[in-house]
Amino acid sequence: MNIEFLVLGGYGSFIWPAFIFTFVSCFLLYLKTKKEFKRQEKMFLIEFKQIPVKKTKVSKQEELSKEVLSGSPLY
Repeated sequence: MNIEFLVLGGYGSFIWPAFIFTFVSCFLLYLKTKKEFKRQEKMFLIEFKQIPVKKTKVSKQEELSKEVLSGSPLY
């Protein structure tokens, strides 16, 4: 491997620590976000599994709107 690539024209001592810092920061943020998402997901499931789900009957609103529009003189 060519050492010139790692030196980056003399700026490697500034670029590589910045790159590593950025990568580690993003990785830690990802882990923290994933952990928080799992915690929120557990709370959500605990809360909403206890609520009984009631099914409602859908009215014939769609059919009524078609009848009203079909009787209109404007198309």
